[in-house]
Amino acid sequence: MSAIPAAMVLAAGLGTRMAPLTDTMPKALVPLNGKALIDHVLDRLALAGVERAVVNVHHMAGRIEDHLSGRTSPVIEISDERDLLLDTGGGVARALPMLGADAFFIHNSDSVWSEGAWPCLEQMAEAWDPDRMDTLLLLAPKAATLGYDGRGDFDISADGAVARPDCGGPAPFVFTGVSLANPRLFEGAPEGKFSLNVLWDRAIAKGGVYGMRHEGVWMHVGTPDAVSQAEERMRREQG
Repeated sequence: MSAIPAAMVLAAGLGTRMAPLTDTMPKALVPLNGKALIDHVLDRLALAGVERAVVNVHHMAGRIEDHLSGRTSPVIEISDERDLLLDTGGGVARALPMLGADAFFIHNSDSVWSEGAWPCLEQMAEAWDPDRMDTLLLLAPKAATLGYDGRGDFDISADGAVARPDCGGPAPFVFTGVSLANPRLFEGAPEGKFSLNVLWDRAIAKGGVYGMRHEGVWMHVGTPDAVSQAEERMRREQG
């Protein structure tokens, strides 16, 4: 396995669903079992061999910059969105010059999970095929999630290709907020603010989106109740 050298960590969001916790701190710094959400993410990236992480900031940007100022593994670079919150796609597009010419992880700051037998990020790096993949999404079976109450996001075919459900119906797999991206995914991307979904739908149409099934339990830590649920789950696993 060759490690993926860089990652984009999305930490610029307003975190409105996490209120009142986010009345006084950015969502990325909300503590989960005594450690900020973003540190759970960065520690996992470091264990997977990621050397550099670009973190975008907007809401309470200075708080996040101060918190990350002492980190050395991975090395942190800041992509400043104080002027305009650019959504997931626009945020990554702005940071592309900082991410290099090779594939990179994109990781939400509120995505945590329990591992299966093989760490997910290492498994994704092993499965990565730049010749046929524009992006590789880490997808969790709906039944193996915590803090998620949606209808699901994607189907996966036998060869790993990803598709949207027909007519917006339910789908068996949930996007975990973690992906591997080929820089060519962003060729011809819109200007300014846009969602990664715009690029994924374009790539799905030409067969460039693949999925990897997550084997542990994925926890979407998006609300105060979800923080409590995730903490309890983590305590049980550690105990």
